[in-house]
Amino acid sequence: MKTVLLVDDEKRMLDLLELYISPHGYSCVKRQTGHDAILYLEDKNVDIVILDIMMPDMDGWETCARIREISNVPIIMLTARDDKDEVIKGLKIGADDYVTKPFNEKELLARMEAVMRRTPSVTEEILKFKGLTLDENAFKVTFQNHSISTTPKEFSLLGLLIGNPNKVFTREHLLSTIWSFKSDVEDRTIDSHIRNIREKLRQVGFPVDKHLKTVWGVGYKWSSESEQ
Repeated sequence: MKTVLLVDDEKRMLDLLELYISPHGYSCVKRQTGHDAILYLEDKNVDIVILDIMMPDMDGWETCARIREISNVPIIMLTARDDKDEVIKGLKIGADDYVTKPFNEKELLARMEAVMRRTPSVTEEILKFKGLTLDENAFKVTFQNHSISTTPKEFSLLGLLIGNPNKVFTREHLLSTIWSFKSDVEDRTIDSHIRNIREKLRQVGFPVDKHLKTVWGVGYKWSSESEQ
């Protein structure tokens, strides 16, 4: 099921969009401000964004520009006026398409499918957590625009933990998954890699001690919530 992020300050419009879209195999996430939409995209991946232009505080243009700083997700902008200047402005700052209100349900769905065909899905290839990003295609780890250098084993280990939040992994499980049962690898190798990961994340300001937890006598887990 594909996920669509709906952004509009009017709850009625959000509910209407969800009514039209959800029966066609989409999971809808609704946000009423550009700020909340950006916060969501910093931690989560979606397949497409439908973004209203006329919103208070942060309008659709600014929101679109801010989204483009952190994501290449397809964006369709909603406009209440068939104003070509507005359309051109949206396209120049990174929107992929636009739909004029009131919109036709079938046209909106067709445009959604079209822009998603043009944009490769990254849902399975990028992990995000509180500003920390792991790009599996580029083999790159970043935190708030700071690049973090990792070894292949550190990258795989971090990806496995973040991709399975709150799951406790035994050292034996980590050895079999990351090192494929190599007999010359011992438990303390896991501890050494975890120590290196923690140090590298601390250096860029990520609160790693709140999330990468040692489960004494067992192994490690990635906590999705900050534990005291």
